[in-house]
Amino acid sequence: MSAADPKPSALRGLDSIKDDLADLYRDLHAHPELSFEEHRTAAEVARRATSYGYEVTTGVGRTGVVAVLDNGAGPAVLLRADMDALPVTERTGLPYASGTDGVMHACGHDMHVTCLLGALRLLAEARGDWSGRIVAVFQPAEEAGQGAREMVDDRFYERFGTPDVVLGQHVAPLPAGWIGAHAGPAFAATDAWRVRLFGTGGHASRPETSVDPVVMAAATVLRLQTVVSREIAGGETAVVTVGAMRAGTKHNIIPDEAELQLNIRTYTPEVRTRVLAAVERIVRGEAVTAGAEKEPEITAIDTFPVVTNDPAAVDRTMAAIGAVIGDARVIDPGQVTGSEDVGIFATAAGPEVPLCYWLFGGADPAEVAAAQQAGTFERDIPSNHSPSFAPLVEPTLTTGVTALTAGALAWLGGRPPA
Repeated sequence: MSAADPKPSALRGLDSIKDDLADLYRDLHAHPELSFEEHRTAAEVARRATSYGYEVTTGVGRTGVVAVLDNGAGPAVLLRADMDALPVTERTGLPYASGTDGVMHACGHDMHVTCLLGALRLLAEARGDWSGRIVAVFQPAEEAGQGAREMVDDRFYERFGTPDVVLGQHVAPLPAGWIGAHAGPAFAATDAWRVRLFGTGGHASRPETSVDPVVMAAATVLRLQTVVSREIAGGETAVVTVGAMRAGTKHNIIPDEAELQLNIRTYTPEVRTRVLAAVERIVRGEAVTAGAEKEPEITAIDTFPVVTNDPAAVDRTMAAIGAVIGDARVIDPGQVTGSEDVGIFATAAGPEVPLCYWLFGGADPAEVAAAQQAGTFERDIPSNHSPSFAPLVEPTLTTGVTALTAGALAWLGGRPPA
């Protein structure tokens, strides 16, 4: 790297592989696979990483892939991408839209896989410029909140060593070409609950003979909206969402039960404890108020821990990325209410292993600017999990590959000894 050209030499080969990466991205997007079903994706990852000279292990944590490249003495850098898609019917109209009914890469994990493979190729081709160990993790089942834990429990550290840092990224509806990282608690913890409310069924013409679980469910949903507005301080953050409500089979039958599915997001243990207690109190209290003879049944669906970025790791990594893409394009997006399980790779390794997990933009910058000026960003710019979510291929790919490569080089050692 020279004063005239701040770009690491590893990145000078990026232009020559952009078309290949774009083809790979479109192929992955057209062939999405759900959590723990990522067999085709894993096979392509393994094939490519092997061809780059990495030692590849498949079947880690069921369908995960780990690619390792040892290049002399130095730090071990873990680079992570997730692989799974979502049960969403795509409505992008893209020529490379999903060919699998009801399954879509609506969260950009196809972009994550492609960017990491691009970075691995560049780092392998430039191994004369760095020393250390790259551990690339292609993780299954992030959407289920289970993949990282499955890989860790599959003797990950015993088999691949303990990393000195964990790095990763997530595409988001920021302007393409931009990077965002927040130090400290960066992504929210999630608790997902299934709640069964039990009433007494009957005929719709005689509601007085029943305990109507539909009314009980409706009252519960409305009361839950007061948790954040009335029980959490204004300076704290929490989200309580009822994502699903099911009850009944016919208009003239009062059913015996109703089901709610709740999604709860918090950033601190104290707020999490307070919110979960309030939600449970309301659920049980509304059942008592309705005169239900049977207590509600509350079960956990899944859980994600808070993703906490190490401040020093953020500073170091973002400085390296900013030196390449421009410091003005590196921002602090604030806390994200979305959730991720990437932090498990750092926390399970020990308290001394730092994490830096950042966002990279995938939205058309002109469209973002116009929507922001019109005050219609939330309406006009599709976000993750939307059936219309479709990151620009470029410059999103170039930015993602650049960020991972520059971020890794910020932690790896210098030129290995001859």
